[in-house]
Amino acid sequence: MTQTTPSLDNMYQRYAHLLTNYCLEVQRDEKVMIRSTYLAEALLVKFAEEIAKAGGIPILQIDIQDFDNAWLAQSDLSQLEWVNPMYKHWNENFKCFMYIRAPFETKDQIIVPIEKRNIHNQAQAPVRQIYMDRTGTRDMKRGLCQFPTLGSAEEAGMSLEEYQNFVFNACNLFDENPMQTWQNFGKNQQKVVDFLNDRSEVRYVGSNCDLKFSTKGRIWINSDGKTNMPSGEVYTAPVDDSMNGWVQFSLPSLYMGETVENVSLEIKNGYIESWNATSNKEFLDKIFAIDGTRRFGEAAVGTNYKIQQSTRNILFDEKIGGTIHLAIGDAYKQCNGINQSTVHWDMITSMADGEIYADGELCYKNGKFIVE
Repeated sequence: MTQTTPSLDNMYQRYAHLLTNYCLEVQRDEKVMIRSTYLAEALLVKFAEEIAKAGGIPILQIDIQDFDNAWLAQSDLSQLEWVNPMYKHWNENFKCFMYIRAPFETKDQIIVPIEKRNIHNQAQAPVRQIYMDRTGTRDMKRGLCQFPTLGSAEEAGMSLEEYQNFVFNACNLFDENPMQTWQNFGKNQQKVVDFLNDRSEVRYVGSNCDLKFSTKGRIWINSDGKTNMPSGEVYTAPVDDSMNGWVQFSLPSLYMGETVENVSLEIKNGYIESWNATSNKEFLDKIFAIDGTRRFGEAAVGTNYKIQQSTRNILFDEKIGGTIHLAIGDAYKQCNGINQSTVHWDMITSMADGEIYADGELCYKNGKFIVE
């Protein structure tokens, strides 16, 4: 019997069901804040239906291209430091938040000076801390996912149909029971997390890096689709003054609409002493002038082997099976991290020929964990 490919309508129903019942685990009377663009309408309508079936209440924030940029670029200091009370309210009170990325086809046309954006980000820091504290304990259940648009497809170097299939496959939506697939994935990955949480010294070594760091008192997290969809990583916050060595990031590093190629870092006692890049180093220089960015907030390993190519989208690229990534800047509090910054920038490199040791024991070889 010939197997038929599910229709787009059916795929978005599956997607919405997964987001509602697995990622957010929406319960009766819970308010769900949803942020996206109008391009994601096909998924947003299905998502509203699934939230209703679960007894929840959806509230929608729609982004328009360059809307925020327009006022930030023209704002004075008092405007940049203003905090939206509605933004504060839902971070304090809502039980669920889902950000559905649905990028526009064209790049933003209005450029905001990094100094202005940094002032604005610093003003939002207290609310962002509320968000981090609540999501760290799942007092607020949060999720991040992708709606496949033509803009994101072109950024990935794919046709729209190819990109749709890429997103659906990475989220296990072609499987008969996507929820069950993710539950099994999380159960198997927990073995790796348990192993790492029993150790305190880690070494990444390969053609792209030689790094040692401590995780004593820190926590490795099993990222199994509950906060990112798709997911597939294990991550922690390294002890702030413990990392030593060097790393060369083989994938493009993207942040705030900028791309920096072949970033290399030299690290001593947790502090980035020097850096270089083959393109856009001046942007890297500006970022490293921001407080907290010359220490690391995250060390992680990508474990989603259905993602095997860079799409210039961190949601997918940091999950590539056979890679590691480090984030400069703000640390995850649920990992017991303490570094603070307005920046959290993930940078990725291949470990196809690499090894990972935990307390001297080999636990990862040639792109895969070998923990039983």
